[in-house]
Amino acid sequence: MEDVTSAVPEPPPDWLTAATRITALTGAGISTDSGIPDYRGPQGVWTRDPDAEKLVTLSYYLADPDIRRRAWLMRAELSARAPRPNAGHAALADLERQGRLRTIVTQNVDGLHQAAGSSPERVVEIHGTVHEVECLGCRARTTMRSALERVAAGEPDPACLVCGGILKSATISFGQELEARAVDAAVAAARDCDVFLAVGTSLQVWPVAGLVEVALRSGARVVIVNAEPTPFDDLASLLVAEPIGTALPRLLAP
Repeated sequence: MEDVTSAVPEPPPDWLTAATRITALTGAGISTDSGIPDYRGPQGVWTRDPDAEKLVTLSYYLADPDIRRRAWLMRAELSARAPRPNAGHAALADLERQGRLRTIVTQNVDGLHQAAGSSPERVVEIHGTVHEVECLGCRARTTMRSALERVAAGEPDPACLVCGGILKSATISFGQELEARAVDAAVAAARDCDVFLAVGTSLQVWPVAGLVEVALRSGARVVIVNAEPTPFDDLASLLVAEPIGTALPRLLAP
């Protein structure tokens, strides 16, 4: 560790401003300012309602039609909020425009990085996307919008129009394997960076949390911007506990 602090240093350390291959790992905390609640924080969805975790657990989703109905209602509610990118997302998009961003590996499924202007080819959605739905039988995909239109029209648990199978958002649920292509891309980004920036993530979900160790073994410095402590704080060169929407623009300024 070198410049560990709880606030954004003024100015940011020279090694950070000089970095030209930054890989960012983002979690739910970067989207809370957009009105999307996190999961494990003090006011997180699962903290307040542990039973809500069943909605994103594959075994429960497959076995219980009521869980599927509740999951579709949750998706409809989130879609109606129409969340927009915030200053944290904008700061990472600006980092790309500066030519300093290698990749964003995101645990989020909201698509807000792309909406903020980050190039889709630089965003690895390790947990999938909420903007599409996939049949768990034949793997046919369609848009979330079309599925929610069917829910609004009176289908509480819409089935696949191709094979009649169970539809689910194209996100990775608990008990569901990550896509190998996304994992490989994330590991490659962690290996080939000079700074690994973890933003708004508890770093408790594996194998994604292990990207920190991959980056460290490859010689990168680690920066963690998160309100709560993480298991990797002792390995970070810089810790920032300030709100992400104000901290990131200052931290990543050219």
